[in-house]
Amino acid sequence: MRVGGWIAIAFAACAAVVVAVVVRGPSPSPLRATSPDFSAEEVARGAYLARAGNCSACHTTPDGPPFAGGLKMATPLGVIETTNITPDPETGIGAYSLADFDHALRQGVARDGHYLYPAMPYPSYAKISDADIRGLYGYFRTEVAPVKRADVPSSIPWPLNMRWPLALWNAVFAPSQPYRDTPSASAEWNRGAYLVQGLGHCGACHTPRGLAQQERAYSESGSQFLAGAPLDHWSSPNLGGDPTSGLGQWSVEDIAAYLKTGHNRFSSAFGTMTEVVNSSTQDLSDADLRAVGVYLKSLRPSARSPVSALTAASVTPSPSGLAGSAGATNYWRYCGSCHGAKGEGQGEAIAPLADNPAVVDKDSTSLVNITLNGSMPIVVDGLPDRYKMPPFRHVLDDAALADVLTYVRRTGGNLAAAVPRSQVAKLRAETDFVPDEAQLLRMY
Repeated sequence: MRVGGWIAIAFAACAAVVVAVVVRGPSPSPLRATSPDFSAEEVARGAYLARAGNCSACHTTPDGPPFAGGLKMATPLGVIETTNITPDPETGIGAYSLADFDHALRQGVARDGHYLYPAMPYPSYAKISDADIRGLYGYFRTEVAPVKRADVPSSIPWPLNMRWPLALWNAVFAPSQPYRDTPSASAEWNRGAYLVQGLGHCGACHTPRGLAQQERAYSESGSQFLAGAPLDHWSSPNLGGDPTSGLGQWSVEDIAAYLKTGHNRFSSAFGTMTEVVNSSTQDLSDADLRAVGVYLKSLRPSARSPVSALTAASVTPSPSGLAGSAGATNYWRYCGSCHGAKGEGQGEAIAPLADNPAVVDKDSTSLVNITLNGSMPIVVDGLPDRYKMPPFRHVLDDAALADVLTYVRRTGGNLAAAVPRSQVAKLRAETDFVPDEAQLLRMY
């Protein structure tokens, strides 16, 4: 048979697989036959789970009603707007049955049968238990106020906006089973794994993605799970056990404190992690925060952890040669009064720069972004931090900002590569905005 014939057969086979997956649709929900009546305990549990899943961060705009959608999200394919998940029967999920809700959360299929983009982290939510799906549904149906707001179509161009290929994507890449305990691990470890892998969907930001934008691993069994990844002008850090660019030096208590308050002795939350602390992790119980810490501390160092592999010969000039540099001068002018002479910070109020994983990350995107644009406030128990990182985009030009960050990455015990001026210029152009802090505060 000629090559063309084999290609035709292969194409027909792929098409048959796609058609079979699309026709089959979502698997039957195990919750289809359960009672639609919810106890007060289930609803209260659902409210807690909605915070653990950080639903409001994506489905609530800073000045909009809770869960009404409308937040613009950049994806590799284009911009999409998040959907209305209030119980409005016409524009929200008010007409969704429990089984419909389950299909959307755990399988990525809406009530009318169209496939959701995996910007909604259903590959992680697939691990949510049946009981927790019931609790979430009970909360959204009985406690969330309905809002009439029609969803806005995405701006993803044709043919990338076609939904049917997502059926094949789901079949190949998306997990389909709820989390199952690891019998050899403790109950605390399993609870932490369930929260990190499932409701917390930590891998959606912290796990590298493949060519099809799939997460390269969904649990600790994959070597790249939570190994760090680029995310919308930030670099989500490695959460493995590397002592420099990961959590190797952090204790379980350090992790719990960071998630509860946005601070610990090593770092402060910034970027998209600020939103996680503000609208999610600060409300988790101490037991759940500790469980997350226990699980994360069990992860081995990632192959991505780069700084410990750098040799002194690969970093030039040497730290001693930076003492009289322009970067050093600007550090003392703009940074030293807060972050200290040796980058030691000020307790948990102001983050240290020495031994800070975000500072020594191989990808310096986050460091450049926060220095250019500052940080939104961490808001815990309704009170914003007294201290926050100010923006320096109007104070330092590209060369000066690159020099001062290179100084930070090579002093105070840090050993990381220089920050190129071209990276600063690129990020400056791509993030040319000033956050409206008053608007951000209204959200919390």
